[in-house]
Amino acid sequence: MGKTVLITGGAGFIGSHFTEYVLQRYPDYRVRVLDALTYAGRRENLAAVEGDPRLTFIHGDVRERGAVQGAMRGAQFVVHFAAETHVDRSILNPDAFITTDVYGTFVMLEMAREVGVERFVHVSTDEVYGAAEQGAFTESAPLQPSSPYAASKAGADLLAQAYHRTYGLPILIVRPSNTFGPRQYPEKLIPFFTVRALHDQPLPLYGDGQQRRDWLYVLDHARAIDAVLHRGQIGHAYNIAGGNERANIEVSRLILNTLGKPEHLIQFVQDRPAHDRRYALDDSKLRALGWRPEADFETALRETVQWYAQHPEWWQPILQEQAEYRQFVQEWYSRKGATS
Repeated sequence: MGKTVLITGGAGFIGSHFTEYVLQRYPDYRVRVLDALTYAGRRENLAAVEGDPRLTFIHGDVRERGAVQGAMRGAQFVVHFAAETHVDRSILNPDAFITTDVYGTFVMLEMAREVGVERFVHVSTDEVYGAAEQGAFTESAPLQPSSPYAASKAGADLLAQAYHRTYGLPILIVRPSNTFGPRQYPEKLIPFFTVRALHDQPLPLYGDGQQRRDWLYVLDHARAIDAVLHRGQIGHAYNIAGGNERANIEVSRLILNTLGKPEHLIQFVQDRPAHDRRYALDDSKLRALGWRPEADFETALRETVQWYAQHPEWWQPILQEQAEYRQFVQEWYSRKGATS
């Protein structure tokens, strides 16, 4: 018999792709999306599946017990994406990150305990480990977050683990590396730089551009969560690595090359506070479940950049809000004696 899956943040970037994936992969599953539709959550992200009778959309906030309880009742599986996720925003306004990422997760866990679910996947981040000077982090590595965002996610991780140990809640945690693909809000590096390059605007690259990230294509991310949801061991965390470690400057050059834009658009700016130099994950535990990343990084990146180039109607309404936000960031850094 099919399951009912509650996906929080399902109108966001990764959540909407996972929603599509579940509806395609499991014809007998029903999906409920709970989303507050903040700046990064958009109903149009679900346009491809909006008419599917198995999909129910619920406009609500994970910090609201009533909304969560109603959405979760009768669901066997929960996949919890809903969170504030942008490091720069967390530096400027940490309050929203603590209330959504920590308190919101607490509400989710409490309601899962009250309602009773079969499996609860908490979607975390590789940033909870802090910077990896060498080697790669396993799931047993200590959590040493550097930013308010990473700290809020680490706090949510620890809450989830505590609810498993104290109450026996069937928790699973995934810690993915940097995810990219279509429909990512253009504050993250790849869509932000792509949209700016399309307008022949400078790409403001932090520091020397040598910060290294492992890049994970969004559909590989969705497949990984599926593997953990259905085959992962309750109470365990699983790293999700793309196997595509690149310096930020390399990624910036690939974006410009794809669009036929000159490299002199790259503009080095003052680095942000506590900027982790490198992230790296050991995902052998997840691979033991039978998962492997399938996307070729350069091919997926070029296709992603081309998607933004071909869908200006998706990102153009965002540009005004984005311009106001960048102005706010510049003023904040100026007050702190920086220039980015």
